[in-house]
Amino acid sequence: MQNDATGPDSQTVTDMMDPARGAAFQVALGLAPTIATGSALPPFFHQLHFWDPQPPARLGRDGHPATGLGLIPDLGLPRRMWAGGRLAFHAPLLAGAPATKTTVIDSVTRKDGRTGPLGFVTLRHEITQGGKACVTEWQDLVYREDPAPDAPAPVPPQARTDEDLCRTVHFDSTLLFRYSALTFNGHRIHYDLDYARDVEGYEGLVTHGPLLAQHLMLLAEERLGTLRQFSFRATAPLMHVEAADLCWCTDGTMWVRGPDGRQCMQAQAA
Repeated sequence: MQNDATGPDSQTVTDMMDPARGAAFQVALGLAPTIATGSALPPFFHQLHFWDPQPPARLGRDGHPATGLGLIPDLGLPRRMWAGGRLAFHAPLLAGAPATKTTVIDSVTRKDGRTGPLGFVTLRHEITQGGKACVTEWQDLVYREDPAPDAPAPVPPQARTDEDLCRTVHFDSTLLFRYSALTFNGHRIHYDLDYARDVEGYEGLVTHGPLLAQHLMLLAEERLGTLRQFSFRATAPLMHVEAADLCWCTDGTMWVRGPDGRQCMQAQAA
């Protein structure tokens, strides 16, 4: 894997689409390991690649690369969340061949929310392979302050119950660890229970937003045959001990419903 800084607002990483990594993820999801050299990768499996490893001195308290040292500016807000994103799939990425991801900052804004200041960063990723555009992805990140000890928990939206298809999936700390390892995601809310609970105020380990989105994309591809576009927005965290319902409507509307009926994610597939 080669990582070249191409400017203060961009980054380019070239990586081999290792078929073993994709097959390992299939196994972690309970699927048959069908990915081999030359296979078309399922949508969103590029998350397993293009790592940006940083030494300990360049990490923040949460285990992520510290802001202000690389592409993302320091907004003075310690908590990071992947709030959502949009993807356009132009051509399949093939396992066993190198691909290149170029990332630029689309926007950086700061606003005052009901719980305090919020920072919004949108990254745009362009992924190519063999000179061909394969994926364009917009990644929306939110930064916020630590919760006040006496602050009431936010009230999540309630999910719809009129889906045409519902599939229940289960999560545990092993799956969260495996996904963190395969994506080289050091965010401590996914594996450090004391940190997640005592510092960031969660009730347990937080299931990765992109892992929920991955489940939805696999279901959408199953229903549509080919996935051309997908957008998603996280609306409430799901804990590692909770099962979730993946909900699908024939118009491509999707959502993740928690065991208490709350909406954890909403999405649109085409």
